[in-house]
Amino acid sequence: MIINTFARNLYIMKPSHIEHIGIAVKNLEESIKYYEEVLGLECYNIEEVKDQKVKTAFFKVGDTKIELLESTDPEGPIGKYVEKKGEGIHHIAFAVKDIDNQLKKAEEKGIRVIDKTSRSGAEGLSIGFLHPKSTFGVLTELCEDKNK
Repeated sequence: MIINTFARNLYIMKPSHIEHIGIAVKNLEESIKYYEEVLGLECYNIEEVKDQKVKTAFFKVGDTKIELLESTDPEGPIGKYVEKKGEGIHHIAFAVKDIDNQLKKAEEKGIRVIDKTSRSGAEGLSIGFLHPKSTFGVLTELCEDKNK
């Protein structure tokens, strides 16, 4: 009974799947070549998200996507990340329903949220981030496709 109560108190959301893994890169074109020519994946979408100061490229691996992120401004979040930590895995994104409620629930449970409400992200998704200081060092993105 104690375990069930404990688990219930920790429960916030139930993601349906990993939406994507975000990887910060210095040069999108060079990185795309690696994913296509070495791994044999196909880049199916390149998009700039101006308010996040980033250009993205997407690949599908089964039901999961890889999102490459190149900063369009050294002062943007990806530019600062690459300068401080170098290239590599930046975040993991989970698909959820009712994203604004999920962000609210996370904050109520003591999770530090970067976004109190969702905002527009690449591929038309609504997104919101949970701070890595509250998620065991992993920048966590919640995504919702409100068109589904």
